[in-house]
Amino acid sequence: MEQNQAKKQHNNILLAILGFIIVVAIVAMIGYFTFDRDPEVIQGQVEVSEYRVSSKVPGRIKEIRVREGDFVRAGDTLAILEAPEVMAKMQQAQGAEEAAAALEQMARNGARKEQIEGAYQLLQQAKAGLEIHEKSYQRAQNLFDEGVISAQKRDEAEALYKSSQAQVKAAQSQYDMAVNGARQEERLAAQAQVNRAKGAVQEVNAYIGETVQIAQMDGEVSSIYPKVGELVGTGSPIMTISMMNDMWGTFNVREDQLKGMKVGDEFSCFVPAFGKDIKMKVYHMKDQGTYAVWKATKTNGQYDLKTFEVKARPIETIEGLRPGMSLVIK
Repeated sequence: MEQNQAKKQHNNILLAILGFIIVVAIVAMIGYFTFDRDPEVIQGQVEVSEYRVSSKVPGRIKEIRVREGDFVRAGDTLAILEAPEVMAKMQQAQGAEEAAAALEQMARNGARKEQIEGAYQLLQQAKAGLEIHEKSYQRAQNLFDEGVISAQKRDEAEALYKSSQAQVKAAQSQYDMAVNGARQEERLAAQAQVNRAKGAVQEVNAYIGETVQIAQMDGEVSSIYPKVGELVGTGSPIMTISMMNDMWGTFNVREDQLKGMKVGDEFSCFVPAFGKDIKMKVYHMKDQGTYAVWKATKTNGQYDLKTFEVKARPIETIEGLRPGMSLVIK
C-alpha cells in the first residue's frame, strides 16, 4: 500500500515537471513567433533650415516688431537697436569729411585774390626796378667806352642790372604759382583725403543700418532671445527664423537596416501627428563616425554595425508639418 502511494507521488512529480517544461516551451515558441517577427522600427524627426538674426554693433534693444510664431517676409523689420556711440562716430566722420572737402576745394581753387594781387604788384615792382637798372647800365657802359668813368663803376651798374633780372624772374614765379594754384600732386592728395573721409562716413552708415534688423528670407519666428531694454553684444543672436519651406526628415539608421538604400530612393514613413503615411526621397547619407551610436557584435565573432545619418525630403508639400514631429519607418 505504501509502495503504491510512493509510486503515485513520484508519477505526479514527473507529470508536474513535464507540464512545466511544456509550458516553458510553449511560451518560448509564442515569443519566437511574435516578438522576433515584429518589424524593426526606425524613428526620426522633422528638421528645418534656420538662420539667426544678429547685429554687427553692440546696442540696447529699443523695439521688437515681431512675436514668436509670426511669419515674416524678406525685408520686414524685426528689431530696432539703440547705439548712441555709433551716432557720435557719425558726427566725427561727417566733420572729417567736411574738413577734407574744404582743403580739397582750396587746393583746387588756388590762392586767394589778395595773394594773386600781391604777387602781381611785386612783379610789377621788380620789372620797374629792372627797367631803371637797365638804363643805368647802358649809360655807364657808354661813359666807360668814352673813358669818363672807371671799370668799377661800369661793373657795379652791370651787377645791379643782373640782380634786377633775377628779381623779376623770382617775382614772375611767385605770381605764376599764385595764379596756377596748388600742384597736381597736392590736388591728388587732397582728393584722396576726401575719398578717405567719405569711406569713413559710409562705414558708419553701414553700422547705423545694423541698428535696424530686417528679415533676410521668408520664414517663421521660432525664438526671440533678449527682451526690450536689454544689451546685446556684437554678433549676439537676437532671434531665430525658421524657413518653413525647407523641411526634411533625419533618421539614424544602422547599416544592416539600410537594405541597399541610396540617394534618390523613395520610401514611405508614418507620421504619428497626422496618423498617416507620407512619401519621402533620400537626398543625403553620411556615416556618423566611430564616436556615434553603433552596435557591437564582435563578441559573437562577427563585426561592428555603424550608424548612418539619412536625410530625406517629402515628395509633396505636407500642410501642417512642423519641425520636431516624429517620423517612423517600419
